[in-house]
Amino acid sequence: MSTPSKTGPEAAAPTAGPDARPGAAPAEDQDVSAAGSQLSTAPREDAPHPGLGVIGWARWFWRQLTSMRIALLLLLLLSLGAIPGSLIPQSGTDETKVADFRAAHTLLAPVYDRLGLFHVYSSVWFSAIYILLFVSLIGCIVPRTWQFVGQLRGRPPGAPKRLNRLPAYTTWRSGARPEEISQAALALLRRRRFRAHLAGDAVAAEKGYLREVGNLAFHLALIVMLTAFAWGQLFKSEGNKLIVEGDGFSNTLTQYDDFKSGNLFTQDDLDPFSFRLDTFQGTYEETGPNRGTPRTYQAGVTYSVGAYGKDEKSLIKVNEPLEIGDSKVYLTAHGYAPVVTVRDGKGAVVYREAVPLLPLDSNVTSSGAIKVMDGYRDAKGAKEQLGFQAFFLPSYGGKNTAVVSQFPALLNPILNLAAYHGDLGVDAGIPQSVYQLDKKNLKAFKDSKGQTLRVNLKPGETMKLPDGAGSITFEKGIKEWANFQVTRQPGSGWALGGALTAIFGLAASLFIQRRRVWVRATEGPDGVTVVEMAGLGRSESAKVPEELGDLAGVLYDGTAAPPGADDPTAPADPAHTAGPAEPADSSDSPVAPPEGAEQQ
Repeated sequence: MSTPSKTGPEAAAPTAGPDARPGAAPAEDQDVSAAGSQLSTAPREDAPHPGLGVIGWARWFWRQLTSMRIALLLLLLLSLGAIPGSLIPQSGTDETKVADFRAAHTLLAPVYDRLGLFHVYSSVWFSAIYILLFVSLIGCIVPRTWQFVGQLRGRPPGAPKRLNRLPAYTTWRSGARPEEISQAALALLRRRRFRAHLAGDAVAAEKGYLREVGNLAFHLALIVMLTAFAWGQLFKSEGNKLIVEGDGFSNTLTQYDDFKSGNLFTQDDLDPFSFRLDTFQGTYEETGPNRGTPRTYQAGVTYSVGAYGKDEKSLIKVNEPLEIGDSKVYLTAHGYAPVVTVRDGKGAVVYREAVPLLPLDSNVTSSGAIKVMDGYRDAKGAKEQLGFQAFFLPSYGGKNTAVVSQFPALLNPILNLAAYHGDLGVDAGIPQSVYQLDKKNLKAFKDSKGQTLRVNLKPGETMKLPDGAGSITFEKGIKEWANFQVTRQPGSGWALGGALTAIFGLAASLFIQRRRVWVRATEGPDGVTVVEMAGLGRSESAKVPEELGDLAGVLYDGTAAPPGADDPTAPADPAHTAGPAEPADSSDSPVAPPEGAEQQ
């Protein structure tokens, strides 16, 4: 059996020889430190030497920039910098909201302008954080990768002179020859997937390289994610188009109702395709607490790719877009488009179209405007323009109910119209919404009571305008419309792959421990073999002593039975005794099983 080691300061600090330099680490401490070297590829963060001047400070700054601490700090700053980009209206996303914010906050708006908070993602400070994070990650991962490749090409370092100074240690005496113990240990460690080899008088083994692989993969994944996000922001595009049943769309800039894109996007990046909305189908819950909730919500389209592509059918559902090239076509909204016919004073048809109206609530109470801009003449033959303020209720509840739809489906459709005539203002060159009437230069038609002429029409009914000014008919064929959002987000696949790789890499770096094991078998003064076994991990963990105890037990059982095994004072298991110990004393029993492997 081995003698227990000393504890306290005397055991930790051997006496230095007469030639030792003041402040120098003891030779044995240096030996143990060398055994644990290169368990990580993390660079050392040394303070700058005062005599190196600018070069020394530059090296120190570079090491700080490429350290994990600074990388995490920059990542935190990047996350914090994105918060105002989500809370404050952005000029590249919604100019109208930015203008409204400026009008409502006259004191804050100039401050936000100076800080670049209306265009966070293209501001100087956000770009600086982004670039510094790139430099930090690249400057960290490149040297560490080369260092790790060098470690893989090399071999685990040899055993320290005194294995009992390592945190996990055990020893026993055996009747087998030292060569047999070494070969058995080498075979055992290799079966346990250690990289093992004979180094001098001991077997050196190492395991857990996937920890550093995960660490490097995590850093690389962050670079991929940042690159993918930047690429996506610079080359992205997003447009919306409202299409009535039977109408079509071609993927060109002039076809969109609104369109926004990244700074490096060009029209040539648009995927060449077109599609037609054939039908829209929407069904709703008719009873219960979820009454009115959509059950089916899908658009049937016919699309083709390229100028001479073959027509193909497809269904576009919520969260199930149509994918064409790098573009995705999402179904985002739905509404109704009543078909109306307007006739002039002589009965000639001057307008016949399906007019999309915008929903105001979940039951699709809708509003909009009907504008007759050209071709209309009044009863006297004078040219004029007509405008109708329209409200549509797909399920009107009757006179004794609120003037809102009671259900989103077409159960009792009513079109409410208020008629105006005059100048719509569309010829002034000033943009205006197609869903609103500019009544500045319009006059309302009056009914017999002198009120604005307003009539509820059912499908097939007609409203006559006063003084033979014409009529408007609500046709029986009510069409539906769907709004589609066409997005192009390059790099999203790379971003997803980077995110998954970062998760697995982080898990590997957290749950896999890199550790080393040494086995030394030497012949004692009494001719009995003394076996020492020690382990060392990058950080203190119960896994290293537990694994060492298991390996020691298997090696002890697999080698020749020692003489004196029947000695009742000898422990029966190689993992009973714990802690670092001095090599076995020849005054002990001839052979003892190995001590348990535990932390000091």
